[in-house]
Amino acid sequence: MPIDNTNSMNQTQLVEKYWETLITHTPNKNRILANEADIKRVFSRSPFVADVCAKHPEWLVELLDFAAPSMPQSYYHQKVSKYVSQAKTEDELAKALRRCRQFHMAAITFSDVLNRQSIDASLLQVSSLANALIQQGYTWLYSSLCSKHGTPVGSHGPMPMYILGMGKLGGHELNFSSDIDLIFTYPEKGETQGGKKSLEHQQFFTRLAQKLIQALNKVTVDGQVYRVDMRLRPFGESGPLVLHFDAMEDYYQEQGRHWERFAMVKARVINSDDSSYEAALQAILTPFTFRRYLDFTTLDALRNMKKLIATEIRRRKLNNNIKLGAGGIREVEFFAQSFQLIHGGREPSLQSKSLLTTLKALEENEIVENEVVEALKQDYLFLRKVEHTLQQYRDQQTQTLPEDEDQRQALIEVMGFPNYAQFLTHLDAVMARIHGHFNELIEESQDAHDPQDSLFSACCDAWQLQMVEHEFCQTFASYLPPEDASRVQHLLLDFNQNQRRYLLGQRGEDTLNKLIPEILYVLITHNAQGVPYILKRVLGVISAITGRTTYLDLLLENPDVLKQLVRLCERSEWVANEIKRFPLLLDELLTPLYLEQQDTDIVASKNDYISELRQSLLRVEPDDVEAMMDTWRQFKLCQQLRIAASDISGSLPIANVSDKLTVLAEVVLEQVVHAAWHQISERFGVPNHLTADNSGFAVVAYGKLGGYELGYGSDLDLVFLHNAPREATTTGAKSIEAQQFYIKLAQRIMHLLNTKTLFGQLYETDLRLRPSGNAGLLCCHLDGFKRYQQEEAWTWEHQALVRARGVCGDKTLLTQFADVRAEILGQPRDKAALRDDVCKMRTKMRQHLLNEKAQKVDLKQCVGGITDIEFMTQYWVLANASTIPSITRYTDNLRILNEAAQHGVIDDKQAKMLQDAYLALREQYHHLTLADTKYADQTDQLAKLREQVTGYWTGIFSEICK
Repeated sequence: MPIDNTNSMNQTQLVEKYWETLITHTPNKNRILANEADIKRVFSRSPFVADVCAKHPEWLVELLDFAAPSMPQSYYHQKVSKYVSQAKTEDELAKALRRCRQFHMAAITFSDVLNRQSIDASLLQVSSLANALIQQGYTWLYSSLCSKHGTPVGSHGPMPMYILGMGKLGGHELNFSSDIDLIFTYPEKGETQGGKKSLEHQQFFTRLAQKLIQALNKVTVDGQVYRVDMRLRPFGESGPLVLHFDAMEDYYQEQGRHWERFAMVKARVINSDDSSYEAALQAILTPFTFRRYLDFTTLDALRNMKKLIATEIRRRKLNNNIKLGAGGIREVEFFAQSFQLIHGGREPSLQSKSLLTTLKALEENEIVENEVVEALKQDYLFLRKVEHTLQQYRDQQTQTLPEDEDQRQALIEVMGFPNYAQFLTHLDAVMARIHGHFNELIEESQDAHDPQDSLFSACCDAWQLQMVEHEFCQTFASYLPPEDASRVQHLLLDFNQNQRRYLLGQRGEDTLNKLIPEILYVLITHNAQGVPYILKRVLGVISAITGRTTYLDLLLENPDVLKQLVRLCERSEWVANEIKRFPLLLDELLTPLYLEQQDTDIVASKNDYISELRQSLLRVEPDDVEAMMDTWRQFKLCQQLRIAASDISGSLPIANVSDKLTVLAEVVLEQVVHAAWHQISERFGVPNHLTADNSGFAVVAYGKLGGYELGYGSDLDLVFLHNAPREATTTGAKSIEAQQFYIKLAQRIMHLLNTKTLFGQLYETDLRLRPSGNAGLLCCHLDGFKRYQQEEAWTWEHQALVRARGVCGDKTLLTQFADVRAEILGQPRDKAALRDDVCKMRTKMRQHLLNEKAQKVDLKQCVGGITDIEFMTQYWVLANASTIPSITRYTDNLRILNEAAQHGVIDDKQAKMLQDAYLALREQYHHLTLADTKYADQTDQLAKLREQVTGYWTGIFSEICK
């Protein structure tokens, strides 16, 4: 019973159209007519219910008769079981789950939009229905798999796969149109018993998990049950779909992060059976989540999470979002869960999954005042009712206030307001109260000025009063030389003139009037020798954020952030420009980790980046490519700033700066490859030669990335490889040759990396080192790569191969590449011919790339510079690898030099000198980048260092490079 041309109708016309069609087709016309007013009200407030009734007019009488169940969990368990019991196939199961969900969600909406039940009753019904749908779907699929493969059996008998419901599902507080966050786990490893074809437990439960996700998540003609999100599981998207208990325990003990503890507060076993198995699971999760003794890292983590929430509000401009905006639902949840993490280990009543129960326990334990708890409870329920009403309008997941007039009208009718303006006034008051309580959590003290502080008074006068130059200089006579004071005045006048172009509004203007004196004060207090040039950089940043009052507030309300900004602007023009281009980097100054001694372990750094990026991506819908691209770029910018700031502050040794920049690029690259694979395989399927967990694709890094020597702003030299047989094709409905699949994959990766968004380019990439350069295929078969290296490659391409290594992709293919690299580098070579080739290439490079500047030095291309050391290192590898295979083991110059010395290719003194020279030149080169310049000043120390390097160069190439 479809309704045509709905787009051209207003809501009143649409309701009448639905009504006429319904009356025509319903078998219970008298009953329907008796309830005409209520039905039309429901249709106008929820087109979702109108659509359901149009498709299933036979349901309408049942919807009218629906009464809120007194015991929702058993009620929905019984109702869903009745639907599912009729299913004989997986397709029939999917249909049964969807039809059941449609009917009962429409019934709940019918009662809600007529205000026949409370919002907390509705939340419990929606959650209980979800529980029943998930559990019944799981039970059916578990039985089906057991009939084929036997039953998984452990030390306490048959084993289930436990389903952990996270977030609001775990707390019985699910949104009306929500996705569901799940984690799957099972007790013990082993094999199934009693089936025709037994499986390892891991295989059995992985198949079960895949089938359950498909039964719930897949969109069919009957719709969808729930969007299923598995990213909260251990290791995120890169981890197995299901883990056994021992693996889960190891993960949470060794790698569990604070945010995972936070998420685990609401974790609930959906298919609870009160068995010994479940007790063992709780024994793993409870100690991880609730610590008996509070440690300071918990408080720090809560502070950081609180800052993350405030940061997201600023960055995403979530003004109209009742969940994520300031004073939204999330802040109430954070309020309650913070106390749970702090006190839950000692007070079991605070280990509840339910937010409302937790608030009550906070009051009963006298942790939070009665008035605060009651206000939060009422305000929270008000927001949840608004959220429910927004989502019940079209059964869509949204927490954003509507722009559409019809939906606004529906919202105020359900919420009981005479007009939208009064609703907004009440909503603003609710969210302001919540935000006030949120801001009081884990407060940090702020600096204040002494009223007698004459310098601060002078700084206020400098910005607020109109003074002639003589007066201005006299005001700062005790603090600045006259010429500096004069330059400061001109900078402030120019800045003030430029700000008149912006429509700041009163609040923005007030904030700026308070902030500029603070900036002057910090500058003069900490940098009396260089105030004008630092002020110019800082005002450049302020100009960039003038239109974004939240960032002005951030600097004003956080004196430490302002001091860090001034310090970084003093030390680095590049950092100042980065913050100016991307103001989101100001948030990084809230937690100045770079002032502490950094972890220099490259593996630990990489694991930290993986975890942080995973946490950032959890807030992004997996199919929202644009948001994902922005998140990658924000992450890279923020981490790069931390590294640069650590470099500047001296808390990170120079040898480790490149390590961190390198593994940062690797982690981002892995995510990009994963996303590109998902996007291309969705269109074309996957190559049919692949087995489980293999992609047949690998990314090889050359140059700085390959050699663990990435710098600020370095591009990525990449080569893409695959292993597809010539006859391989893809498995999708739109099948293509596997080679074309991999070329499209490479193109997609390049697009994701190179595209410029509001947050800039992720990385600039260079593929010219692939076989045949720009004339070659974007993605080359490994055999073709090997053949090219053996038969066609020039010496300089073998030099480049010295610094090549696989960075992500198919593990088998990466191992095969490493074998090919070792074989090519290990070929016997005529040393005289090799010296001649290396020297000629170096001379050619210098002619093309060296820019001679009087009194300035190009550290990379100059005689005795960085490239000379790299070429010597590459020469020693190519000249000796046939007799010393281990010299090819490493791709970075420092460790290659160690190997060369260890095997007598060079002596220890030579190795030490070249390593020290290389580190010194790279350190200076990094700092030139931070200073936003290319060329170094000529100094006696630099001249001596270059002379030593040149001496070793001449010792090898003296007869050739004349």
